[in-house]
Amino acid sequence: MQIPFNSFSYTSKLLKAEMMQAFEQFFDSEYYILGKSVQEFEQKYAALTQANHCVGLANGLDALHIALKVLGIGSGDEVIVPSNTYIATVLAISYVGATPVFVEPNSKTYNLNPEKIEEKITPKTKAILPVHLYGQACEMEKIMALAEKHHLLVVEDNAQAHLATYKGKITGSFGDINGTSFYPTKNLGAFGDAGAITTNSEVLAQKARIFRNYGSEKRYYNEVIGTNSRLDENQAAFLNVKLNYLEAWTKEREKIAKFYDQNLLNLGDLVLPTTAQDCSHVYHLYVIKTKKRDELQTYLNQHGIGTLIHYPIPPHLQQAYRHLGYTKGAFPIAEDLAETCLSLPLYVGLQENQLHYITETIQHFFHA
Repeated sequence: MQIPFNSFSYTSKLLKAEMMQAFEQFFDSEYYILGKSVQEFEQKYAALTQANHCVGLANGLDALHIALKVLGIGSGDEVIVPSNTYIATVLAISYVGATPVFVEPNSKTYNLNPEKIEEKITPKTKAILPVHLYGQACEMEKIMALAEKHHLLVVEDNAQAHLATYKGKITGSFGDINGTSFYPTKNLGAFGDAGAITTNSEVLAQKARIFRNYGSEKRYYNEVIGTNSRLDENQAAFLNVKLNYLEAWTKEREKIAKFYDQNLLNLGDLVLPTTAQDCSHVYHLYVIKTKKRDELQTYLNQHGIGTLIHYPIPPHLQQAYRHLGYTKGAFPIAEDLAETCLSLPLYVGLQENQLHYITETIQHFFHA
């Protein structure tokens, strides 16, 4: 049996007729930039995330970059960020000229550890950038309390956690301004690059709208040195279709994760995902942990099962950030995760017989 790490076959077949209709409407509209589809998506996504405003952008990295930019964060400032995250989170900090200050994750949830933030706060610290990693909400109450205590801004990276909640509140609605991605593999994914900002501040939302459009609110009148990062009208039309399915697809992801939970218990040193109290998990990724990670990945590949490693090199050890002066051992939890974590197949349309095959193959590996 061949099982890819990810597949769009089921959802593409399910949505094809609606997507073709959405494309035809886009095509016939002859309005291809910042039109009705973008406006509709911004309204719907803001309502979905319990935020007052949504600003559609070209991708998730731009969303974080622009979020930091409109907050006025720049050269000489420090931004606290988890040591275990995708590089885009850190790149956004660098783009505005600020310095990333890494904080270790919780060793069980892999999310930013609120207990370790305060010791990294300095007079230069301007913001905390928590990442709702793999689909699990961060412990936002503690993070927001620290931000208030030290007069810091908060920017959530919500790229992997659409519809995740902390104490019933949707991620992407806690921070001053927050960024997300609709990269095709995300729980809510476009058919190309796409992203957005969410915020409850009308002032910040308007600044982001101006910045995404060459720094211009009125055509040919440029208020600031902006950029070109507009959500594509066609991608917005596609996302409007997918929004109608997101809740059901999230439940399916949770069902698949529960199957893994029940069928991968007590296998050698295998560690399954742990969800913190008051947090929900929407399982953008199902990440297991074992010291035999590389051997297990090879074994699964030999048996036709695709897997991925998220992420094999933590940001502080990337060549791009060598100038920060970190060496191996600087952030041992993040480094351990990079050496032991493996992501299993999890996508809408994954069948029960495929799940049985995956879990039985993993069982055979550990029993052997």
